[in-house]
Amino acid sequence: MKKENVPQDMGALGKVTKEICYATDASGKYTTELSTGWHVKKEALDVAWKDVEERIANAKQRVLNGEASPLMFFMEYRLMDPGILSDYTGYWKWQIKRHLRPEIFKRLSEKKLQKYAEAFNVKVEDLKTMTVNEA
Repeated sequence: MKKENVPQDMGALGKVTKEICYATDASGKYTTELSTGWHVKKEALDVAWKDVEERIANAKQRVLNGEASPLMFFMEYRLMDPGILSDYTGYWKWQIKRHLRPEIFKRLSEKKLQKYAEAFNVKVEDLKTMTVNEA
């Protein structure tokens, strides 16, 4: 792609940051050019975020139905899996999977709940009630 053809469509992060693209200059040499976004990429990201939002809603409903603990909701909300959460908390993955069961989660100590709350950047009470307070 030529330098003057680098897309400048306003993307999801267009007001925050720019993306580096490789393009050819007038002499045909490769160079870098900043792009504010590309509509095709924006549409693909929108589809992906819609899927994430559906997963969050599904996790919340499972918690409300008593099928899972609030950990499931926050794992989806923070885009974590048991492996990532294990790295943040120091718990084994099998322990986290066990804590996803509501009857086990209800018996967790304040210390364990605090560790999870810190990993999700919420208060313990918010962890229990699936409350998200983003600034």
